[in-house]
Amino acid sequence: MSLAVSPANYARRSLTAAILLLALYMAWVIIANQAFQWNVVFAWLFEPSVMQGLMVTLGLTVVAMALGTAIGLLLAICRLSANRLPSGFASLYIWFFRGTPMLVQLIFWYNLATLFPEISITIPFGPTLISWDTNTLITPLTAAIVGLALNEAAYMAEIIRAGLISVDPGQSEAAQAFGMTRERALRRIVIPQAMRSIIPPTGNQLISMIKGTSLVSVIAMNDLLYSVQAVYNRTFEIIPMLMVAVVWYLFITSILNIGQSYIEAYYARGDRRDGQRQPDFSEAELA
Repeated sequence: MSLAVSPANYARRSLTAAILLLALYMAWVIIANQAFQWNVVFAWLFEPSVMQGLMVTLGLTVVAMALGTAIGLLLAICRLSANRLPSGFASLYIWFFRGTPMLVQLIFWYNLATLFPEISITIPFGPTLISWDTNTLITPLTAAIVGLALNEAAYMAEIIRAGLISVDPGQSEAAQAFGMTRERALRRIVIPQAMRSIIPPTGNQLISMIKGTSLVSVIAMNDLLYSVQAVYNRTFEIIPMLMVAVVWYLFITSILNIGQSYIEAYYARGDRRDGQRQPDFSEAELA
């Protein structure tokens, strides 16, 4: 029995050992470096103001993601429309919001009163029905939700559009041949099948949204980053307070990564089943 190690295996083991040594060294540098002040990090990790900022970050993520997905679905349907007007509007929307930085959009919404001192509902070329003072209406919270949701909608629209066009057009045609309307076929047949292509990249967008909420600190929104900034502006412990935010962001995104892995595995099993058996339209599906 030969115990010789092939050059390929030797190279692989050497690379693995080098990576492990580098990882251990980096961990030691981080732990042993007194400048990180880990005692301060752990002292502030569960402090009430930091936890409040964390809750704001999570709340913004959920609300903005839900609104962005709903608006993105409408934009994706408009983008696929044969009518040039809704298709052109959706394309223009996506072009604008994907082409400008989210930070610029947030600052724009926060300063909307500069352009429109009042927001009104009026009859075209007629009287004003109701109006609001823009400074009262556009608070840091509403500016953050609007800015994050509208920006996210542009990305979700492209994700959903890609999922919809991944479904065989014959599915919709077969459903309409059985008497279903185009809208009902889209809702009952096309969208459920497109979900296997939509959900995995949506998980990536959710993780990006968690990190993107840190931008709302520039408009004085009391999120996680703003909370730790408020502390280190008083204590001048900049690095340890930033590490508090880093720990929480890593914790949340790690949980989301695990959830995304399970979802991707679930839909991968669905793809394998579909490779063995083609779906058909039963009476239950068309009911």
